[in-house]
Amino acid sequence: MTACDTCSVRNHAICSALEPAELNSLNAIGRRRTLEAGEPLIWEGDDSILVANVIDGILKLSTGTEDGREQIVGVVYPADFIGRPFGATTRHSVTALTDARVCVFARADFDRFAGEHPGLEHKLLQRTLAELDRTRSWMLLLARKSAEEKIATFLLDMSERLAEPGSASLGRFDLPFSRQQIGDVLGLTIETVSRQMTKLKRDGVIDLPTRRAVAILDRAELEAIAG
Repeated sequence: MTACDTCSVRNHAICSALEPAELNSLNAIGRRRTLEAGEPLIWEGDDSILVANVIDGILKLSTGTEDGREQIVGVVYPADFIGRPFGATTRHSVTALTDARVCVFARADFDRFAGEHPGLEHKLLQRTLAELDRTRSWMLLLARKSAEEKIATFLLDMSERLAEPGSASLGRFDLPFSRQQIGDVLGLTIETVSRQMTKLKRDGVIDLPTRRAVAILDRAELEAIAG
């Protein structure tokens, strides 16, 4: 069996567009890589030399500001695609938020393979357009929503991506972010994040069993708060 045969995300990642023989060809140019939490995969400003599919774990996309601060600009999950095919320079760093496994391809090999397989290129286009839609939604979140609305929207988005199987009624999940990182993502202070999370818990909308765990108790109310 090839790595593609045993891949847990093969039916959801961009390679789902490929036939078995094509998957074998793709497998021949890829390799698995394991990352520990905090380990970088791609550095901002470097030549774009690799792309990857996420198999397990969560990674962050970040960029540095002129004064040396980090700004998290995105998060990628299992089945998501990382990197800049057909590009020259990487625009952001990619770092593991949790322990993760990725399927890595040399960008030049992947570009050549994609050019020979229109189905894969079509999947890449779909992913690009979906990412554009998410970016536009995020612009609205950052520009117009209140702190309470931002936290509610963020928790709903996390629940859709991270909820444990079989726990849909509660939407229980573990946040891969610290309170400080949530603030960095949403443009809020750590004090504001903690205050809004505590308020949602006090109002019975969510529960916070541990520092990272979240359980959505009243999804309808959380959606109403998110606007």
